[in-house]
Amino acid sequence: MALQMLPHTKKSSFFPFGDESSSSSTTELKQSSDSSSGPNKQADDGSAGVRQLLGVKGASQETDIWKIRLQLTKPVTWIPLVWGVMCGAAASGNYHWMWNPFDPNDRDVMLGLEDAAKGFVAMILAGPFLTGYTQTINDWYDREIDAINEPYRPIPSGAISEGQVIAQIWALLLGGLGIAYGLDVWAGHDVPTVLLLSIFGSFISYIYSAPPLKLKQNGWAGNYALGASYISLPWWCGQAVFGELDRPVYFIL
Repeated sequence: MALQMLPHTKKSSFFPFGDESSSSSTTELKQSSDSSSGPNKQADDGSAGVRQLLGVKGASQETDIWKIRLQLTKPVTWIPLVWGVMCGAAASGNYHWMWNPFDPNDRDVMLGLEDAAKGFVAMILAGPFLTGYTQTINDWYDREIDAINEPYRPIPSGAISEGQVIAQIWALLLGGLGIAYGLDVWAGHDVPTVLLLSIFGSFISYIYSAPPLKLKQNGWAGNYALGASYISLPWWCGQAVFGELDRPVYFIL
């Protein structure tokens, strides 16, 4: 909202989601890569297919475009954000169980179903959409260095075209913002808090990976961006859906 800290990254001009002049060099590098050995060796324990879907090393080489799209979003990195949403919902004090065994006054099944649905949608927002956006844009701006260090990854290997990557970035971003606004309407917010948090988080994700700021090149700023993405923003999102954000929440998180 995993994002990788790279100690050395080649600087490039500012092209928001656009093509850069590295296409030919990337192609040459990926043509010389060998998927059978080195860092891109597939796991031989039978987990290569699962690794591909989770977006981790040792993955199998895939040709199905939707599996490749999923790989770019790195589902394994969704877990902390989904957990953060759950923590924020619990911290709000307004999340209702469908059947609370510890409180006889909290056994409204319909209200519990509605809150469960809200929580699930908030998790979809934080995980597949906005974390997926973050991971895809991170891979897009790292494609030159990945062509050297990890040439088997979807973008430098040519498994997915640049146009398809850009379309995925926009689809995840706009879809996530649409879901965020829908949650605000569902929660009855006068101020679209979830939408504003999502816009802020998307902006942080962009400047973390993209030039000219590229916060991942700065230890302090990069760590702040990671902390905000993985802890503060999902927690605030979960709490905002079910309650209100106050100063202690902002200061502590």
